[in-house]
Amino acid sequence: METLHLTNSQFKADSPINKLIMLLVVIITLFLVLIAPGWKQAMLSVVLMAVIVGFAIMMIKKSQVGFTLTQSHFQQHLFKGGWVVRWQDIDSIGICTYEQEGWHQPLPWVGIRLKHYSPYLDAICPRIATEVLLSQRALLYLGARQNHCETKFEDMVLDPAPYINQKGILYEGLLAMLANRMKYQRQFYGYDVFISTSDLDREADAFVGLARRYLAAAEPDT
Repeated sequence: METLHLTNSQFKADSPINKLIMLLVVIITLFLVLIAPGWKQAMLSVVLMAVIVGFAIMMIKKSQVGFTLTQSHFQQHLFKGGWVVRWQDIDSIGICTYEQEGWHQPLPWVGIRLKHYSPYLDAICPRIATEVLLSQRALLYLGARQNHCETKFEDMVLDPAPYINQKGILYEGLLAMLANRMKYQRQFYGYDVFISTSDLDREADAFVGLARRYLAAAEPDT
């Protein structure tokens, strides 16, 4: 399978519309410099426009989420960091659903069920682990409510209990909280890792189908 680099952002520096925007920025900057009463005001105008452009680019970069799919691994790239797992460490991939009155309603999340937690815990950076714990609280609460255990939500949301993997390796602190969160989410939804559909470059069904093809083509664990 070929290596694919996917991103939810359509921003490309060399696209015609972005070139036009940059041209307008240059024209506006030159206009402000020409009408400035002195060189200090002109410099201030240039600095101000540079700050505005820099801030806009930074906000675009912060909103970008990327994925890399290779023959051997699956990786998510975010502004603060990311994580990577091998296909052979993934058990299944699907769309997360919520059961309501006997019907399963799709949620805006793609779920990944892992064979073991350790490869993911060892690969994720602390800042992303923190972001996962904070940004997916609503998903945890929905699962708790579905399973009639809302009263335990406060204990589950940041459960600091040490986590011991199948090989006896102990995880504490932030990684233990993340492992415990994954354990609860598996009980509620059957998945451990979740990707928001808003971070995808295509419909959730299409993304899941693509990921499953890579998963099926991956070499088995030896």
